Amino acid sequence: MPSWDRIAGNWKQFSGKARERWGELTDDDIAVINGRREQLVGKIQERYGIITDQAERQVADWLNDLSHTERRH
Repeated sequence: MPSWDRIAGNWKQFSGKARERWGELTDDDIAVINGRREQLVGKIQERYGIITDQAERQVADWLNDLSHTERRH
């Protein structure tokens, strides 16, 4: 699983994958998030009208999916 530090350090690369996963995120949201996990969780919560726990779970699932993708390459 990629560490969050790696995602934060390569946010430009990972932001596209975040947009694929959460299509409701805007370019402004992506800029505000800027690789910060808590900001990503907050924006998912805001855009999708879900509670923090659900947003946290989605982010954890996304990280898990990223790790599977990286292992296949």
